[in-house]
Amino acid sequence: MNKYILILFAFIFTQYSCSVAQNTKDYPLTSNNKKALKYFYEAKEYYANHNDKLAELTFLQALEKDPNFIEPHIYLAYIYTDAGEYDKAIEQYKKVVEINPDFFPDAFGSMGLLLLHKGEYAEAKKAFEKALTYPNQPKMMLEMARKGLTDCNFALEAIKNPVPFEPKNMGENINSKYSEYFPTISADGNFFLFTRRLETPNGYNPYNEDFFVTEKMGGKWQRAHPLTAINTENNEGAPTLSANGRFLIYTLCAHPAYGYGKNKKGFGSCDLFYTYRVGDSWKFPRNLGQPINSNKWESQPSFSSDGKTLYFVRGIFTGRGIQNQDIYVSTLGSNGIWSKPEKLSPKINTPGREESVFIHPDGKTLYFSSDGHPGMGGLDIYMSRKDEIGEWSEPVNLGYPINTHNDENSILVHPNGQLAYFASDREGGFGELDLYSFELPENVRPLPVTYMKGTVYDAKTKEPLNAKFELIDLETGKLTVTSFSDKQSGEFLVVLPANRRYALNVSKDGYLFYSENFELSNGTFDKPFLKDVPLHPIEVGEKVVLKNVFFETAKYDLKPESKIELDKLVAFLKKNSTLKLLISGHTDNVGNPKDNQILSENRAKAVYDYLVENGVDPSRLQTAGFGDTKPIADNNTEEGRALNRRTEIEIIAK
Repeated sequence: MNKYILILFAFIFTQYSCSVAQNTKDYPLTSNNKKALKYFYEAKEYYANHNDKLAELTFLQALEKDPNFIEPHIYLAYIYTDAGEYDKAIEQYKKVVEINPDFFPDAFGSMGLLLLHKGEYAEAKKAFEKALTYPNQPKMMLEMARKGLTDCNFALEAIKNPVPFEPKNMGENINSKYSEYFPTISADGNFFLFTRRLETPNGYNPYNEDFFVTEKMGGKWQRAHPLTAINTENNEGAPTLSANGRFLIYTLCAHPAYGYGKNKKGFGSCDLFYTYRVGDSWKFPRNLGQPINSNKWESQPSFSSDGKTLYFVRGIFTGRGIQNQDIYVSTLGSNGIWSKPEKLSPKINTPGREESVFIHPDGKTLYFSSDGHPGMGGLDIYMSRKDEIGEWSEPVNLGYPINTHNDENSILVHPNGQLAYFASDREGGFGELDLYSFELPENVRPLPVTYMKGTVYDAKTKEPLNAKFELIDLETGKLTVTSFSDKQSGEFLVVLPANRRYALNVSKDGYLFYSENFELSNGTFDKPFLKDVPLHPIEVGEKVVLKNVFFETAKYDLKPESKIELDKLVAFLKKNSTLKLLISGHTDNVGNPKDNQILSENRAKAVYDYLVENGVDPSRLQTAGFGDTKPIADNNTEEGRALNRRTEIEIIAK
């Protein structure tokens, strides 16, 4: 992508410099040689008609007649820059300044930019410093020179202080003779999806981007295969997966001949679409719609692990490529509608180009590529972290040699926070761009997370259930995750920040709800929390332990965090308006049995009072205290005693 930047600057330079090269009264040409002038005018015609090869040959003929003729050197520099022949372009700029450094000061900045993108930082620095001694240049040229000088200084220092970096090719089961890039991965690290650019025989585009997937078995990635349920003749790319690997948002671009394809509509040149998987079947993709999509270019999404936030890149599609690329964010409301996308902070977005955004499952650590922040010269990868009030930190460059004078992007950080993936065309690969993995330096790693995985099923028939589950942070009372188990398998998977206490609530119409609480103080990615959830049909005699109702030791005052569970119970009773319940309190065998009896009665009464205060008809509720007479576990262990201290509800009438 370096060529993109250089062509853009060459275009800017051309607009400014062509007037200088005109044979006018204000700007006479630098040669009086008639044959040289004849060749020059011919070459200009070829150049104007985009016949660069003939233009090059004819400009060279002009220089044979007059080697000090500056204008042909300038045009040749443009031609070589467009062709990616940067060494030749640099030589032409050097000749311009050797002949007369004051005639075309733009040559210093242009030469500096080319040297910068070749990684020749010391020479580029000299060129930029010289460019800045000409203050009468256009503002854009001076800004470019200042930015170039900043990058040179950053790069020279970064090279002196390299970060650990040992990239490993992901192997032939993933990489091929084609280009692989923009990977995404499920939260458990076992489902991997990426974009592959294939050659196609159609007349509009010689390439087609499609999705390929692989799964890890026995610690090894299997051979990737195409995601045929989604792939079309259009370009599908830049995917992002939900934590459970079942919801996919991706970029689909309009085909010149048939738009977005059969039964698909779009708003701009590229839009974000979504699909989801039930069992092993992916559903028909649909446009995410407005306000996410617009008449602009939307691409490269990244979906937060809680399913509530979407980051993506928006730009403007032009004849010179995608311009004005910035990172946007939108949040999903409780009504299921996405908010109007907003640009991220100026700390993230710059006047340059931002792309390849990735939000880690910790929900706070953002990785992205940019050429607008101080860096190594092209697109570099950066990390920024969001604080408790939603402010982003100053981006941190991942360092050299992760970043180089080339473009670096397509970064994906594994949920474990240690491993990262990226695309590179470095030597030793299988084809063009290959996917590589590497250990992420500690200073740019995300916050630790783990995940919870399990299955929801009918407690009697053992059949899997499609149920709603919610996870609440017991310290803050905030809803952390809301999702559903898979319709066919009953499986669920969610990512959770480590070192927190959580309440789990699982519910489905026709069933008693399920509650649980757990602490992830020792949770790591390698040791996730595994939990299967049996749901009991609503029948007389069925019981549920209210595991998220809490009391102070030896007291019957409800703790504030009990409100979450009790509000769920209120909603359950209002939805199932004919049910009648027995609320029973139980203790362990520590202490006086009489005191335990009274405590258990008072705790049951405390739950009764809360339900009545929140609109439940008292005639539907009964209470009982059983003290330590009905243990469900061994009272000789702390774990057993904790289970015996409980509040239960039992259905006594439907």
